[in-house]
Amino acid sequence: MINPYFKSKDKAFTLLLGDVFELLPQFDFKFDMVFADPPYFLSNDGLTIINGKITSVNKGDWDKPKNLDYINDFNYKWLKLVRNKMKEDATIWISGTMHNIFSIGQILTELDFKILNLITWQKTNPPPNFSCRYFTHSTEQIIWARKNAKVPHYFNYELMKEINGGKQMKDVWPFPAIANWEKSCGKHPTQKPLPLLSRIILASTKHNAWIFDPFTGSSTCGIAANLLERKFLGIDIEEEYLEISKKRKIEIENEYIFNKYRNKLQCFKKPEQL
Repeated sequence: MINPYFKSKDKAFTLLLGDVFELLPQFDFKFDMVFADPPYFLSNDGLTIINGKITSVNKGDWDKPKNLDYINDFNYKWLKLVRNKMKEDATIWISGTMHNIFSIGQILTELDFKILNLITWQKTNPPPNFSCRYFTHSTEQIIWARKNAKVPHYFNYELMKEINGGKQMKDVWPFPAIANWEKSCGKHPTQKPLPLLSRIILASTKHNAWIFDPFTGSSTCGIAANLLERKFLGIDIEEEYLEISKKRKIEIENEYIFNKYRNKLQCFKKPEQL
């Protein structure tokens, strides 16, 4: 039996501390949706500019560059394990950059996933290019795929159309990087903005769905899930980041903060759209 690192009072937010490769085989629960932000392997001792200051691009040992065989093997192993924890009609969203997204796309096909979209997250406030030798990196990619080619997936088309001004939503999503209010409990070096995760969750899950993140970090996915009345399980190998996750969940247990943050998402108009 796995002892959770943290389980919220409402039982809608659970964190596990450990290696995803060791923990996943130990339970049989199936999820409605998976969001994964795996290592990009781009911590190469380079420099960038954040808030006007020169800063190292290094995120941690888990993000150090590896050879192609290692990256492909890593992605194959975790995707195969995660696939076994998905319901037959479940979908998965995987965030990446040019450093890992091609490997992931190939392996998804090898494992018989059906790729539905390649979403481009267009950052409206990216850091400038420090070297001035190539174009500024201002996007990340998010692959959306379903587990089975022949099993229909859920897509809240009408809501996506409504929040896009009555027009079909395209696969390029402009969002700024995380805002200051999202850092109230600390910050993960690859933290994603809550509005981005909220759109993903609303697009592909129903009320009370179970969502899983195998590389949860500071659990933006889990916070978005709970704000939108979904349930969440996250795994991470770094206790430091699980502590941030725990504090973020405890923070939104305050009704005032819960409502304040949900209103900031601006991704739905009526409670029934949750």
